[in-house]
Amino acid sequence: MSEPLANPAALAGSAVSSDALEPAASEVSSGATPNLPACAGSGEPSLASHAATADEPPLIPVSFSERDLHFMKLAQAAAEEARAAGEVPVGAVLVRGAEVIAKGFNHPIGAHDPSAHAEMVALRAAAQSLENYRLPGCELYVTLEPCLMCAGAIMHARIARVVFGARDPKTGACGSVVDAFANPQLNHHTTVVGGALESECAAALKSFFADRRRAVREARNAARGEPGPAEPL
Repeated sequence: MSEPLANPAALAGSAVSSDALEPAASEVSSGATPNLPACAGSGEPSLASHAATADEPPLIPVSFSERDLHFMKLAQAAAEEARAAGEVPVGAVLVRGAEVIAKGFNHPIGAHDPSAHAEMVALRAAAQSLENYRLPGCELYVTLEPCLMCAGAIMHARIARVVFGARDPKTGACGSVVDAFANPQLNHHTTVVGGALESECAAALKSFFADRRRAVREARNAARGEPGPAEPL
């Protein structure tokens, strides 16, 4: 793991005018969530893998535009910044029309801040850039399904639309665990679509946790004086 950021809050979120709890690797985006469409990331229509029951209407195929995939790729690039800082690789970008207003990456460890999720960082940077705590007409692209904390901030900021990549079966608040956005009593309703570049977003998380488990094993073996794995020929 790399050294903590010297000033993580400043580096992780940035307005772009000039420029989680750990999911189990086997669980990240591995199971279909009944009320969320699945998409492998090609932009082609797809359906969730479960079959509709007599009481449940069939799911409508969802496809993602080139615009959606473009912004999700920017969110993936932000997630790689989190990986480089030794943090769980989740990234987000906040856009208005064709303009990227802000980006953020997950860094609660380096910032000593439990709220420093990618979405929160991007929302803060965008609010500072636009000098408004409300962000109407803006869209948020994030590589992992938002948690309850982020869902609340998204609604308070009046975000119009959220597009996420991989599902989070442990803390996802867009249908995987709870659906914070489906409550009709709320005074703001954000459109939420999941599954954009899903397989790529899930693979980034799985590889991160696999690498971390491998590093823990190697450190444990080194402490015991056991040899590490043989180098390939």
